[in-house]
Amino acid sequence: MCSVYCRILRRSGWGALCFVVAVGGLSAAVAASQSATGVLPKVRLSQDGQGFTTADGRPYVPFGVNYYRPGTGWAPQVWKQFDAEATQRDFARMKELNLNCVRVFLTFGSFCREPGKLDPDGLAKFDQFLALAEAAGIYVHPTGPDHWEGLPDWARGDRIADDHVLEALESFWRELAARYRGRTALFAYDLLNEPEVRWDSPALRNKWKQWVERRYTTAAEAAAAWQQPVASISLSAPPIPPRENAPGSGWLLDYQRFREEIADDWTRRQAAAIKSADPEALVTVGLIQWSVPVLLAAPWQYSGFRAERQAQFLDFLEVHFYPLDHGAYQYAGEESEARNLAYLESVVREVARPGKTVVIGEFGWYGGGKPTFDGGRHPAATEAQQARWGRSVVETTKGLASGWLNWGFHDHPESGDVSQLTGLLTVTGDIKEWGRAFSALSRRLSGSRLVAETVGNRPGLDWDELLTNTTAGRDYRERYYQAYSAER
Repeated sequence: MCSVYCRILRRSGWGALCFVVAVGGLSAAVAASQSATGVLPKVRLSQDGQGFTTADGRPYVPFGVNYYRPGTGWAPQVWKQFDAEATQRDFARMKELNLNCVRVFLTFGSFCREPGKLDPDGLAKFDQFLALAEAAGIYVHPTGPDHWEGLPDWARGDRIADDHVLEALESFWRELAARYRGRTALFAYDLLNEPEVRWDSPALRNKWKQWVERRYTTAAEAAAAWQQPVASISLSAPPIPPRENAPGSGWLLDYQRFREEIADDWTRRQAAAIKSADPEALVTVGLIQWSVPVLLAAPWQYSGFRAERQAQFLDFLEVHFYPLDHGAYQYAGEESEARNLAYLESVVREVARPGKTVVIGEFGWYGGGKPTFDGGRHPAATEAQQARWGRSVVETTKGLASGWLNWGFHDHPESGDVSQLTGLLTVTGDIKEWGRAFSALSRRLSGSRLVAETVGNRPGLDWDELLTNTTAGRDYRERYYQAYSAER
């Protein structure tokens, strides 16, 4: 009910009163700031499709953070332990640092415990969150629904290939987009954090059967393409290939293409559901970095979400990146840094290849202490080292990307991964050197019209080869690094 009153009051010009109703109990000064700030102008794609602009004609470059709060466990209980006053203080700090975007995870546990039904308690908290962000002049980038606060039984299966789950997700997005249609503080919807098509599940097996039957008319034809004995092939129950390297395998390559089609269908249906409720909403999906197969443990690790195919369903592309070439980056010298920056560029370059705007939706690395994840095997790193890496990420990709969201606002020592020390602020709220550097980058770039740049002489990427042979990915990264180094 609160959100209904808010929309009515805002349209009537009573922004301050709307804000009091939305967040209940916050100060009159904050209410007044909402009145003074007004509704944020809608963010749209630039006319040339390169970058973003606001409805009042200003360039918009998302510079911000992925939001979770320390002291709420891991995975963080963003909504189950929602603290409006602490969130308000965080947004005020973000504004001081010239941040303009916050990516936040919606969850099954707080928003969608029953299929096709939005949870009113979660929505009430998101209404508050959105009002607080709007008052601070910060756009919100909701992501999900995801598992951070637990999964209901109905969503524990294959959330990518199972049609029953996908139908529920379509309903979720239609209702959410309809509820917030016209709410200009929403930057864009991110369908899911780092989706990956599984290698095997009952839902996948059924769809693999349908895919094979469409492609091959007889078992003998499939066996010839896959170079397998015909007796081992049944079109009514076609086998799934082994998950490991098989250079040049038509069987494995077919399965990777099938996984890409599963990913395409998943994205297409949810994006269409959002657009049916709000045609002006921007839609993307946060791709994990092994959506570009230049560094895979084995072929099974490829996510199936190929930017070149996904682009047709999305308004812009989003990718995440962490420095994992030759293992987790440990600040071990200039060559290690350069190899990871070359790896970064190779990933973002492929995501940018379709010609759509790209946002680095997650990035960062640790600094300001010694992390304890991975058994404490990683050395301590200074804040200066963290800031150097973060600056290098932005500078390396600013000709390819048009937005950067750091992983975390605060450090989060409760986590079991690099999130322990990736923040712009310490756990107690002191600004880190990376926070100052990120703020300076935002002040320099966030109001600018970033111009796309062509990366220099780099090797081409043979997707078919890399999808069946991870050794080819290692060789590709070496060739890319040599080309990258030659132009530094």
